[in-house]
Amino acid sequence: MKRRMWLAGALLALLWTTPAMADNRFIVRSALAPNVLGEFCDLLGCRVAGALDGTRNQVLLLTTPSTIDPAIFLNILRSTPGILDAELDDLISLVGSLNAVTTPPPGLTDNAPINFFGTTVWNGYAKQPASKIVHVHEAQQTFHVAGTGIVADIDTGVDPNHPALQSVLLPGYDFTRNQVGGSEMTDFTSSTPPPCQNCQPAMVNQSTAAVLDQSTAAVLDGNFQYAAFGHGTMVMGVIHLVAPKAQLLPLKAFRSNGTGYLSDVLRAIYYAVQNNANVINMSFDFTTASTELTNALDYANRQNVICVASAGNDGQGPPLLVYPAALQNDVMGVASTSDLDTRSTFSNYGNEIVWVAAPGEAIVTTYPFSTYSAGWGTSFSAPFVSGGAALLRSLRSDVNQSMAASALANAQYIGTDMGNGRLDLLRALASLQAGDASQDQ
Repeated sequence: MKRRMWLAGALLALLWTTPAMADNRFIVRSALAPNVLGEFCDLLGCRVAGALDGTRNQVLLLTTPSTIDPAIFLNILRSTPGILDAELDDLISLVGSLNAVTTPPPGLTDNAPINFFGTTVWNGYAKQPASKIVHVHEAQQTFHVAGTGIVADIDTGVDPNHPALQSVLLPGYDFTRNQVGGSEMTDFTSSTPPPCQNCQPAMVNQSTAAVLDQSTAAVLDGNFQYAAFGHGTMVMGVIHLVAPKAQLLPLKAFRSNGTGYLSDVLRAIYYAVQNNANVINMSFDFTTASTELTNALDYANRQNVICVASAGNDGQGPPLLVYPAALQNDVMGVASTSDLDTRSTFSNYGNEIVWVAAPGEAIVTTYPFSTYSAGWGTSFSAPFVSGGAALLRSLRSDVNQSMAASALANAQYIGTDMGNGRLDLLRALASLQAGDASQDQ
Protein backbone atom coordinates (compact mmCIF):
# COMPACT_ATOMS: atom_id res chain seq x y z
CA MET A 1 0.00 0.00 0.00
CA LYS A 2 2.87 2.37 0.79
CA ARG A 3 4.19 1.91 -2.77
CA ARG A 4 0.76 2.68 -4.26
CA MET A 5 0.52 5.83 -2.14
CA TRP A 6 4.02 6.91 -3.20
CA LEU A 7 3.18 6.44 -6.88
CA ALA A 8 -0.03 8.44 -6.48
CA GLY A 9 1.94 11.24 -4.86
CA ALA A 10 4.62 11.20 -7.54
CA LEU A 11 1.98 11.43 -10.28
CA LEU A 12 0.31 14.29 -8.44
CA ALA A 13 3.59 16.20 -8.37
CA LEU A 14 4.20 15.67 -12.08
CA LEU A 15 0.76 16.97 -13.04
CA TRP A 16 0.87 20.06 -10.85
CA THR A 17 2.15 23.46 -11.98
CA THR A 18 3.23 25.67 -9.09
CA PRO A 19 1.59 29.11 -9.30
CA ALA A 20 3.69 32.22 -8.94
CA MET A 21 3.43 33.82 -5.51
CA ALA A 22 1.81 37.00 -6.87
CA ASP A 23 -0.89 35.21 -8.86
CA ASN A 24 -4.58 35.52 -8.11
CA ARG A 25 -5.96 32.06 -7.37
CA PHE A 26 -9.42 30.61 -8.10
CA ILE A 27 -10.99 27.28 -7.20
CA VAL A 28 -13.15 26.15 -10.11
CA ARG A 29 -15.46 23.19 -10.67
CA SER A 30 -15.63 22.60 -14.40
CA ALA A 31 -17.57 20.35 -16.77
CA LEU A 32 -15.47 21.56 -19.68
CA ALA A 33 -13.09 19.23 -21.46
CA PRO A 34 -9.45 19.96 -20.49
CA ASN A 35 -8.59 21.30 -23.95
CA VAL A 36 -11.64 23.61 -23.92
CA LEU A 37 -10.70 24.95 -20.48
CA GLY A 38 -7.15 25.46 -21.75
CA GLU A 39 -8.43 27.45 -24.73
CA PHE A 40 -10.63 29.48 -22.38
CA CYS A 41 -7.56 30.37 -20.33
CA ASP A 42 -5.51 31.17 -23.42
CA LEU A 43 -8.19 33.68 -24.36
CA LEU A 44 -8.57 35.31 -20.95
CA GLY A 45 -5.01 35.13 -19.64
CA CYS A 46 -5.47 32.50 -16.95
CA ARG A 47 -3.59 29.27 -16.34
CA VAL A 48 -4.73 25.84 -15.14
CA ALA A 49 -2.38 24.92 -12.30
CA GLY A 50 -3.83 21.45 -11.79
CA ALA A 51 -6.62 19.35 -10.33
CA LEU A 52 -7.53 19.71 -6.66
CA ASP A 53 -9.64 16.54 -6.47
CA GLY A 54 -7.00 14.02 -7.49
CA THR A 55 -8.20 11.39 -9.96
CA ARG A 56 -11.64 12.98 -10.35
CA ASN A 57 -10.24 15.97 -12.27
CA GLN A 58 -13.36 18.10 -11.86
CA VAL A 59 -12.12 20.75 -9.40
CA LEU A 60 -9.15 22.80 -10.53
CA LEU A 61 -6.97 25.69 -9.46
CA LEU A 62 -6.84 28.52 -11.98
CA THR A 63 -4.46 31.42 -11.65
CA THR A 64 -4.25 34.85 -13.23
CA PRO A 65 -1.60 37.57 -13.07
CA SER A 66 -2.13 40.03 -10.23
CA THR A 67 -2.87 42.75 -12.82
CA ILE A 68 -6.26 41.15 -13.55
CA ASP A 69 -9.03 42.26 -11.20
CA PRO A 70 -10.03 39.11 -9.26
CA ALA A 71 -13.65 40.24 -8.71
CA ILE A 72 -14.17 40.81 -12.43
CA PHE A 73 -12.53 37.51 -13.35
CA LEU A 74 -14.63 35.65 -10.76
CA ASN A 75 -17.79 37.06 -12.35
CA ILE A 76 -16.58 35.93 -15.77
CA LEU A 77 -15.97 32.42 -14.45
CA ARG A 78 -19.41 32.19 -12.83
CA SER A 79 -21.16 33.31 -16.02
CA THR A 80 -19.28 30.92 -18.31
CA PRO A 81 -21.23 27.85 -19.50
CA GLY A 82 -19.52 24.69 -18.28
CA ILE A 83 -18.09 26.37 -15.17
CA LEU A 84 -20.26 24.94 -12.39
CA ASP A 85 -18.74 26.79 -9.44
CA ALA A 86 -15.96 29.30 -8.78
CA GLU A 87 -14.54 30.87 -5.62
CA LEU A 88 -11.41 32.66 -4.51
CA ASP A 89 -8.66 30.52 -3.06
CA ASP A 90 -8.38 31.83 0.49
CA LEU A 91 -5.16 31.93 2.49
CA ILE A 92 -6.02 30.52 5.89
CA SER A 93 -3.96 30.47 9.08
CA LEU A 94 -3.35 28.46 12.22
CA VAL A 95 -2.03 31.59 13.92
CA GLY A 96 -4.04 34.01 16.04
CA SER A 97 -6.05 32.86 19.04
CA LEU A 98 -6.58 33.19 22.77
CA ASN A 99 -4.96 29.90 23.77
CA ALA A 100 -2.10 31.42 25.77
CA VAL A 101 -0.04 29.01 27.84
CA THR A 102 -0.22 29.02 31.61
CA THR A 103 1.78 26.79 33.97
CA PRO A 104 3.88 23.91 32.58
CA PRO A 105 2.24 20.62 33.60
CA PRO A 106 4.17 18.20 35.82
CA GLY A 107 4.07 15.57 33.07
CA LEU A 108 6.40 17.65 30.95
CA THR A 109 9.31 16.91 33.26
CA ASP A 110 8.33 13.27 33.83
CA ASN A 111 10.63 11.86 31.17
CA ALA A 112 10.98 8.39 32.69
CA PRO A 113 11.00 5.96 29.74
CA ILE A 114 8.18 3.41 29.58
CA ASN A 115 7.04 0.87 27.00
CA PHE A 116 4.00 2.04 25.09
CA PHE A 117 2.67 -0.52 22.62
CA GLY A 118 6.15 -1.49 21.53
CA THR A 119 7.83 1.94 21.56
CA THR A 120 9.53 3.91 24.31
CA VAL A 121 7.80 7.13 25.38
CA TRP A 122 7.84 9.52 28.33
CA ASN A 123 5.77 8.48 31.30
CA GLY A 124 4.34 12.01 31.50
CA TYR A 125 2.95 11.59 27.97
CA ALA A 126 1.37 8.15 28.39
CA LYS A 127 -0.13 8.78 31.83
CA GLN A 128 -1.21 12.43 31.64
CA PRO A 129 -4.46 13.64 33.25
CA ALA A 130 -6.26 14.22 29.94
CA SER A 131 -5.79 10.58 29.01
CA LYS A 132 -7.41 9.49 32.26
CA ILE A 133 -10.30 11.95 31.92
CA VAL A 134 -11.47 10.47 28.62
CA HIS A 135 -10.58 6.91 29.77
CA VAL A 136 -7.99 6.14 27.10
CA HIS A 137 -6.24 3.31 28.96
CA GLU A 138 -9.47 1.84 30.33
CA ALA A 139 -11.05 1.81 26.86
CA GLN A 140 -8.00 0.17 25.31
CA GLN A 141 -7.91 -2.50 28.03
CA THR A 142 -11.65 -3.13 28.40
CA PHE A 143 -12.37 -3.52 24.70
CA HIS A 144 -8.92 -4.85 23.66
CA VAL A 145 -8.48 -2.08 21.09
CA ALA A 146 -5.50 0.00 20.04
CA GLY A 147 -6.81 1.57 16.86
CA THR A 148 -6.75 0.37 13.30
CA GLY A 149 -6.75 1.81 9.80
CA ILE A 150 -5.25 5.10 8.64
CA VAL A 151 -5.74 8.48 10.34
CA ALA A 152 -4.76 11.41 8.12
CA ASP A 153 -3.84 14.76 9.67
CA ILE A 154 -4.05 17.88 7.49
CA ASP A 155 -1.54 20.14 9.18
CA THR A 156 2.04 21.46 9.14
CA GLY A 157 3.44 17.96 8.68
CA VAL A 158 5.28 15.80 11.18
CA ASP A 159 8.79 15.04 12.40
CA PRO A 160 9.23 11.71 10.59
CA ASN A 161 12.06 10.69 12.90
CA HIS A 162 10.26 11.04 16.20
CA PRO A 163 10.84 7.70 17.98
CA ALA A 164 7.33 7.57 19.44
CA LEU A 165 5.70 7.89 16.00
CA GLN A 166 8.11 6.31 13.54
CA SER A 167 6.67 2.80 13.59
CA VAL A 168 3.18 3.92 12.49
CA LEU A 169 4.01 6.83 10.17
CA LEU A 170 3.24 6.64 6.46
CA PRO A 171 5.24 8.91 4.08
CA GLY A 172 2.40 11.33 3.41
CA TYR A 173 2.55 14.29 1.06
CA ASP A 174 3.68 17.91 1.14
CA PHE A 175 1.18 20.06 -0.77
CA THR A 176 3.14 23.24 -0.06
CA ARG A 177 6.04 21.88 -2.13
CA ASN A 178 4.24 19.31 -4.28
CA GLN A 179 6.44 16.44 -3.22
CA VAL A 180 6.11 13.09 -1.51
CA GLY A 181 6.70 13.15 2.25
CA GLY A 182 4.71 15.08 4.85
CA SER A 183 7.68 16.28 6.90
CA GLU A 184 7.52 19.62 8.69
CA MET A 185 11.29 19.51 9.16
CA THR A 186 11.71 20.78 5.58
CA ASP A 187 10.57 24.20 6.88
CA PHE A 188 13.15 24.32 9.63
CA THR A 189 16.10 26.26 8.24
CA SER A 190 17.60 27.35 11.56
CA SER A 191 20.22 25.33 13.40
CA THR A 192 18.92 22.30 15.26
CA PRO A 193 18.48 23.11 18.96
CA PRO A 194 21.19 21.48 21.08
CA PRO A 195 20.14 18.66 23.41
CA CYS A 196 19.12 20.02 26.77
CA GLN A 197 18.38 17.18 29.15
CA ASN A 198 18.33 19.35 32.27
CA CYS A 199 16.61 22.45 30.89
CA GLN A 200 13.45 23.52 32.67
CA PRO A 201 10.40 24.07 30.43
CA ALA A 202 10.14 27.50 28.83
CA MET A 203 6.88 28.98 27.60
CA VAL A 204 6.39 30.31 24.09
CA ASN A 205 3.15 31.95 23.02
CA GLN A 206 2.82 30.62 19.48
CA SER A 207 -0.25 29.33 17.70
CA THR A 208 0.78 25.97 19.08
CA ALA A 209 0.77 27.52 22.57
CA ALA A 210 3.61 25.19 23.42
CA VAL A 211 5.76 24.71 26.48
CA LEU A 212 9.19 23.59 25.34
CA ASP A 213 12.63 23.01 26.73
CA GLN A 214 14.65 26.22 26.81
CA SER A 215 16.97 25.31 23.95
CA THR A 216 14.07 24.80 21.53
CA ALA A 217 12.21 27.87 22.79
CA ALA A 218 15.29 30.01 22.19
CA VAL A 219 15.26 29.11 18.49
CA LEU A 220 11.53 29.46 17.90
CA ASP A 221 10.08 32.08 20.21
CA GLY A 222 9.38 35.41 18.55
CA ASN A 223 10.30 34.11 15.09
CA PHE A 224 7.16 34.39 12.97
CA GLN A 225 8.66 32.00 10.43
CA TYR A 226 8.11 29.25 13.02
CA ALA A 227 4.82 30.49 14.51
CA ALA A 228 3.19 27.09 13.98
CA PHE A 229 6.25 24.86 13.81
CA GLY A 230 5.60 21.59 15.62
CA HIS A 231 1.82 21.85 15.39
CA GLY A 232 1.45 18.76 13.21
CA THR A 233 3.80 16.64 15.31
CA MET A 234 1.89 17.66 18.44
CA VAL A 235 -1.48 16.74 16.93
CA MET A 236 -0.15 13.41 15.65
CA GLY A 237 1.12 12.62 19.14
CA VAL A 238 -2.37 12.95 20.61
CA ILE A 239 -3.88 10.68 17.94
CA HIS A 240 -1.14 8.14 18.69
CA LEU A 241 -1.78 8.37 22.42
CA VAL A 242 -5.38 7.28 21.89
CA ALA A 243 -4.92 4.87 18.95
CA PRO A 244 -1.31 3.66 19.08
CA LYS A 245 -1.74 0.99 16.41
CA ALA A 246 -3.46 3.17 13.83
CA GLN A 247 -1.25 4.30 10.94
CA LEU A 248 -0.68 8.03 10.65
CA LEU A 249 -0.76 9.85 7.31
CA PRO A 250 0.82 13.35 7.49
CA LEU A 251 -0.60 15.71 4.86
CA LYS A 252 1.26 19.00 4.89
CA ALA A 253 -1.04 21.83 3.75
CA PHE A 254 0.35 24.52 6.08
CA ARG A 255 3.81 26.02 6.31
CA SER A 256 5.63 26.47 9.62
CA ASN A 257 4.42 30.09 9.81
CA GLY A 258 0.89 28.71 10.05
CA THR A 259 -0.41 29.75 6.64
CA GLY A 260 -1.89 27.53 3.97
CA TYR A 261 -4.21 27.80 0.98
CA LEU A 262 -7.73 26.42 0.98
CA SER A 263 -6.86 24.74 -2.32
CA ASP A 264 -4.15 22.69 -0.57
CA VAL A 265 -6.63 21.69 2.15
CA LEU A 266 -8.98 20.48 -0.60
CA ARG A 267 -6.16 18.59 -2.27
CA ALA A 268 -5.31 16.98 1.06
CA ILE A 269 -8.92 15.86 1.68
CA TYR A 270 -9.20 14.21 -1.73
CA TYR A 271 -5.72 12.71 -1.37
CA ALA A 272 -6.63 11.23 2.01
CA VAL A 273 -9.81 9.64 0.68
CA GLN A 274 -8.15 8.31 -2.48
CA ASN A 275 -5.24 6.86 -0.47
CA ASN A 276 -7.37 4.77 1.89
CA ALA A 277 -7.59 7.05 4.94
CA ASN A 278 -10.34 6.06 7.35
CA VAL A 279 -10.26 9.20 9.51
CA ILE A 280 -9.27 12.79 8.67
CA ASN A 281 -8.22 15.15 11.47
CA MET A 282 -8.40 18.89 10.77
CA SER A 283 -7.03 20.94 13.67
CA PHE A 284 -7.76 24.31 12.08
CA ASP A 285 -10.72 26.61 11.50
CA PHE A 286 -11.69 29.63 9.41
CA THR A 287 -14.81 31.76 9.13
CA THR A 288 -15.49 31.86 5.38
CA ALA A 289 -17.92 29.30 3.97
CA SER A 290 -16.68 27.38 0.93
CA THR A 291 -18.81 25.41 -1.50
CA GLU A 292 -15.88 23.26 -2.55
CA LEU A 293 -14.90 22.47 1.04
CA THR A 294 -18.45 21.22 1.55
CA ASN A 295 -18.23 19.19 -1.66
CA ALA A 296 -14.90 17.66 -0.63
CA LEU A 297 -16.20 16.62 2.78
CA ASP A 298 -19.43 15.30 1.24
CA TYR A 299 -17.20 13.14 -0.96
CA ALA A 300 -15.27 11.91 2.08
CA ASN A 301 -18.55 11.07 3.81
CA ARG A 302 -19.79 9.07 0.83
CA GLN A 303 -16.55 7.06 0.95
CA ASN A 304 -17.14 6.28 4.66
CA VAL A 305 -14.28 8.48 5.88
CA ILE A 306 -14.78 9.92 9.38
CA CYS A 307 -13.92 13.63 9.64
CA VAL A 308 -13.06 15.64 12.77
CA ALA A 309 -12.23 19.36 13.14
CA SER A 310 -11.36 21.77 15.93
CA ALA A 311 -13.94 24.38 16.95
CA GLY A 312 -11.37 27.20 17.26
CA ASN A 313 -9.83 29.29 20.01
CA ASP A 314 -11.55 32.68 19.87
CA GLY A 315 -13.60 32.21 23.05
CA GLN A 316 -16.77 32.98 21.09
CA GLY A 317 -20.19 31.39 20.79
CA PRO A 318 -23.28 31.80 18.60
CA PRO A 319 -23.79 33.20 16.05
CA LEU A 320 -20.12 32.40 15.28
CA LEU A 321 -19.66 29.75 12.61
CA VAL A 322 -16.27 28.29 11.81
CA TYR A 323 -15.37 25.76 9.15
CA PRO A 324 -14.96 22.84 8.72
CA ALA A 325 -16.57 22.30 12.17
CA ALA A 326 -19.90 23.90 11.13
CA LEU A 327 -20.38 21.29 8.38
CA GLN A 328 -22.03 18.89 10.80
CA ASN A 329 -23.40 16.52 8.17
CA ASP A 330 -19.81 15.54 7.45
CA VAL A 331 -17.69 16.67 10.40
CA MET A 332 -17.55 16.39 14.18
CA GLY A 333 -16.47 19.74 15.64
CA VAL A 334 -14.54 19.56 18.91
CA ALA A 335 -14.37 22.16 21.69
CA SER A 336 -11.81 22.26 24.51
CA THR A 337 -12.31 21.52 28.20
CA SER A 338 -10.15 21.90 31.27
CA ASP A 339 -9.14 18.99 33.49
CA LEU A 340 -12.09 20.02 35.71
CA ASP A 341 -14.61 19.43 32.91
CA THR A 342 -15.32 23.11 32.33
CA ARG A 343 -15.16 24.87 28.98
CA SER A 344 -11.70 26.28 28.33
CA THR A 345 -11.90 30.07 28.31
CA PHE A 346 -10.28 30.18 24.88
CA SER A 347 -12.58 27.57 23.32
CA ASN A 348 -15.31 28.50 20.88
CA TYR A 349 -18.67 27.01 21.76
CA GLY A 350 -22.17 26.55 20.40
CA ASN A 351 -23.99 23.46 19.20
CA GLU A 352 -23.76 24.67 15.59
CA ILE A 353 -20.00 24.01 15.63
CA VAL A 354 -19.47 21.60 18.55
CA TRP A 355 -20.39 17.92 18.43
CA VAL A 356 -18.31 16.90 21.45
CA ALA A 357 -15.61 18.41 23.64
CA ALA A 358 -12.29 16.97 24.82
CA PRO A 359 -9.43 18.11 27.04
CA GLY A 360 -7.34 20.83 25.43
CA GLU A 361 -5.24 22.36 28.21
CA ALA A 362 -1.64 21.39 29.03
CA ILE A 363 -1.78 18.37 26.72
CA VAL A 364 1.58 16.60 26.82
CA THR A 365 2.46 15.35 23.36
CA THR A 366 5.24 14.70 20.88
CA TYR A 367 7.34 17.53 19.48
CA PRO A 368 10.06 17.71 16.80
CA PHE A 369 13.66 16.84 17.69
CA SER A 370 12.51 13.63 19.47
CA THR A 371 11.15 15.53 22.46
CA TYR A 372 7.81 16.46 24.02
CA SER A 373 5.83 19.64 24.63
CA ALA A 374 2.58 20.75 26.21
CA GLY A 375 -0.13 22.48 24.19
CA TRP A 376 -3.30 24.49 24.79
CA GLY A 377 -6.06 24.73 22.20
CA THR A 378 -8.90 22.97 20.43
CA SER A 379 -6.20 21.77 18.02
CA PHE A 380 -5.25 19.26 20.70
CA SER A 381 -8.84 18.39 21.63
CA ALA A 382 -9.81 17.28 18.11
CA PRO A 383 -7.20 14.48 17.86
CA PHE A 384 -8.62 12.81 20.98
CA VAL A 385 -11.81 12.37 18.95
CA SER A 386 -9.94 11.31 15.79
CA GLY A 387 -8.05 8.72 17.81
CA GLY A 388 -11.36 7.64 19.31
CA ALA A 389 -12.74 7.07 15.81
CA ALA A 390 -9.78 4.77 15.09
CA LEU A 391 -10.61 2.82 18.25
CA LEU A 392 -14.20 2.44 17.04
CA ARG A 393 -12.82 0.95 13.82
CA SER A 394 -11.11 -1.72 15.94
CA LEU A 395 -14.60 -2.90 16.92
CA ARG A 396 -16.27 -2.38 13.54
CA SER A 397 -14.27 -1.91 10.37
CA ASP A 398 -17.34 -0.61 8.53
CA VAL A 399 -17.97 2.29 10.92
CA ASN A 400 -18.75 5.51 9.04
CA GLN A 401 -19.27 9.18 9.92
CA SER A 402 -22.85 8.74 11.07
CA MET A 403 -22.10 5.67 13.19
CA ALA A 404 -19.01 7.24 14.73
CA ALA A 405 -20.83 10.48 15.54
CA SER A 406 -23.66 8.56 17.15
CA ALA A 407 -21.28 6.50 19.28
CA LEU A 408 -19.10 9.43 20.31
CA ALA A 409 -22.22 11.41 21.28
CA ASN A 410 -22.36 9.15 24.34
CA ALA A 411 -20.37 11.69 26.31
CA GLN A 412 -20.31 13.36 29.72
CA TYR A 413 -22.71 16.30 29.83
CA ILE A 414 -20.90 19.48 30.90
CA GLY A 415 -23.38 22.22 30.11
CA THR A 416 -25.12 23.96 27.25
CA ASP A 417 -23.38 24.95 24.00
CA MET A 418 -20.84 22.13 24.30
CA GLY A 419 -22.53 19.69 21.97
CA ASN A 420 -23.08 16.24 23.40
CA GLY A 421 -20.58 16.76 26.18
CA ARG A 422 -17.02 15.79 27.02
CA LEU A 423 -15.60 12.74 25.22
CA ASP A 424 -15.88 9.43 27.09
CA LEU A 425 -14.23 6.61 25.16
CA LEU A 426 -15.64 3.91 27.40
CA ARG A 427 -19.20 5.04 26.73
CA ALA A 428 -18.55 5.48 23.01
CA LEU A 429 -17.10 1.99 22.54
CA ALA A 430 -19.79 0.42 24.70
CA SER A 431 -22.46 2.15 22.62
CA LEU A 432 -21.01 0.83 19.36
CA GLN A 433 -20.66 -2.67 20.78
CA ALA A 434 -24.24 -2.60 22.07
CA GLY A 435 -25.36 -1.52 18.62
CA ASP A 436 -23.55 -4.52 17.13
CA ALA A 437 -25.32 -6.87 19.52
CA SER A 438 -28.76 -5.47 18.77
CA GLN A 439 -28.18 -5.77 15.02
CA ASP A 440 -27.05 -9.37 15.39
CA GLN A 441 -30.25 -10.45 17.15
